[in-house]
Amino acid sequence: MDLQLKDKVILISGGAKGIGGAISKSLIAEGAIPVFIDPSEKEGKELIELADGKALQIPMRMFTAEDAETAVKLCLEKFGRIDGVVNNAGANDGVGLEHGSPEAFANSVTKNLNHYYYLTHYALPELKKTQGAIVNISSKTAVTGQGGTSGYVAAKGAQLALTREWAAELLPYQIRVNAVIPAEVFTPLYQNWINTFPDPDKKLEEINQKIPLGRRMTSPEEIASMTLFLLSSQALHITGQHLFVDGGYTHLDRTL
Repeated sequence: MDLQLKDKVILISGGAKGIGGAISKSLIAEGAIPVFIDPSEKEGKELIELADGKALQIPMRMFTAEDAETAVKLCLEKFGRIDGVVNNAGANDGVGLEHGSPEAFANSVTKNLNHYYYLTHYALPELKKTQGAIVNISSKTAVTGQGGTSGYVAAKGAQLALTREWAAELLPYQIRVNAVIPAEVFTPLYQNWINTFPDPDKKLEEINQKIPLGRRMTSPEEIASMTLFLLSSQALHITGQHLFVDGGYTHLDRTL
């Protein structure tokens, strides 16, 4: 299947490591041009080398609207166009209802949600020109809950709501907006969380056994495959959708 992504310029927040890194690598393999907003120096250098320089790293995290505006300007200065946006950056920071505070909650929501709006807002004039696509990476916690992570879950739920809202608003411009919903994906951040348990290997096996399809975690590359499909011309009649890529973890009976 030809995804027709060659030379398409795609902005990706958190695009150097984990799921974002897998998306960048997959875009490079398709001949697309990833522009990843991520300060990770080693991983960013590896991606630039993999792309033979046909990529751009913007080495920062987006905390403010001005950061997002700068990222868009740098992308346009380098490549002159934007064909897609992947909103991906974020972290499950464990700011809960019982063990948290109003200030910590507000900060968690802000850092996990606002940059999705900021980046899309500033990229929108270019997406109108290219009839581009937007993919929001959310989380199954938005629909299942997890416990102890109110800020992150609130942000992830809002991302799903914005996916539908933006899909409706941007219909006149033929801009498609969809969300990909992972569940258990083994990334560097996930590894850090697993390592907090007394027996990380045992905990990992317990989680794997709860995933119906194959008793294994979803790979970052599998999330990337769905993301690229939604960015591509093969998905021209798909918008406003929440796509679960989770081995059935969210909706299927988990009993062995």
